[in-house]
Amino acid sequence: MKIALGVTGGIAAYKAAEIVRLLQDRGVRLQVVMTEAAQEFVRPLTFAALSGEKVITGLFAAGNEQPNLDSAVEHIAVAQSIDALLVAPATADTIAKFAQGIANDFLSTLYLATKAPVIVAPAMNVNMWEHSATKANLETLRQRGVHIVEPDSGYLACGMVGAGRLAEPEDIVAATLQVLGISQDLAGETVLITAGPTHEPIDPVRYIGNRSSGKMGYALTEAALRRGAEVILISGPTALTPPAAAETIFVETAQQMRNVVLDRWERTSIIIMAAAVADYHVKTFANEKIKRAGPMTLHLEPNPDILADLGSLRHATGKSAPMLVGFAAETEDLLENARAKLARKQVDAVVLNDVSRPEIGFNSDRNAVTIVTSIEAIEIPEAGKLEVAQKILDILLRLRQPQATLVSSPVRS
Repeated sequence: MKIALGVTGGIAAYKAAEIVRLLQDRGVRLQVVMTEAAQEFVRPLTFAALSGEKVITGLFAAGNEQPNLDSAVEHIAVAQSIDALLVAPATADTIAKFAQGIANDFLSTLYLATKAPVIVAPAMNVNMWEHSATKANLETLRQRGVHIVEPDSGYLACGMVGAGRLAEPEDIVAATLQVLGISQDLAGETVLITAGPTHEPIDPVRYIGNRSSGKMGYALTEAALRRGAEVILISGPTALTPPAAAETIFVETAQQMRNVVLDRWERTSIIIMAAAVADYHVKTFANEKIKRAGPMTLHLEPNPDILADLGSLRHATGKSAPMLVGFAAETEDLLENARAKLARKQVDAVVLNDVSRPEIGFNSDRNAVTIVTSIEAIEIPEAGKLEVAQKILDILLRLRQPQATLVSSPVRS
């Protein structure tokens, strides 16, 4: 998810840095757009460092930069790529431009060009806020569907007291996520997610592994972050880049993953074991590369069963938390195998994945799963993995409610 953050010229511009951080903590990418006046209060480098993206400061190429077609229509490209436009702080001047359709800088042009939802957080002197022109402009924007985050009242930078102080960054972020339909129902919770394969070494060159890409576990991480959770991601070897807001621990072997999980499990509220942990490791590791010399026999021993260990530990404590969720990658007897795994490992739910289907199997960007509990089998139809991840979280949160009544029909979008 990507949001354009417009920063305009007011003393509250420095608070936009906190808005960037809070949105990034929710797994949101930021494209910061600064007006010329905003750059008098905060330098673009600040937002470039925070967002990891180039900061847009004008419609045209700056300095010695040579103009090209891409820069000439950049406002159109940004307008089409964002999921929302948030302007915080929004000065009276910017609000007037938006209301009157004036497009004389990048931000006002972006506003006219985008079809994405627009959220505006005003900040100004109390007299400017209460002026009839400002009120009329805000009413015009409301009628067009722009979402206004009302300013707070209090001591203002100009020395006056009254309405016009920028709303708190947390409130602005919450309003933005609400507009985007992103719930914060995991706020205050810690979710542990494992992802990817494990590699079990044979010698310094070779290993036993599997085809897991880690995409489903990483999608669950992003989905949980967006919903306000603190996420611990324990990742096997993958080619993916984890969300910056997650606490990510990289491991290679099943034993390493087990050690990290058991070190952190007690401070979590939900554990989702999406990793494809290797079932076996080589009994004796060769310290030197094994030379090819005809047939070779490998002696394998079972790896620890991390999910079963967690189920036993939780059962021993007599507690219902954390919620334990396993994944079952199956190719035959799907429901029977998933139900057996559910009972054997003493977990709350198993996410069943039919990996025999190439369109939703390993390395695919799409998935379709069935969440199996002791009483239900709830289907999530094929969709992109991030959408599937959100629906998995929806169902898991409902499962935690004692009064919830679940049905075994497909989950609707």
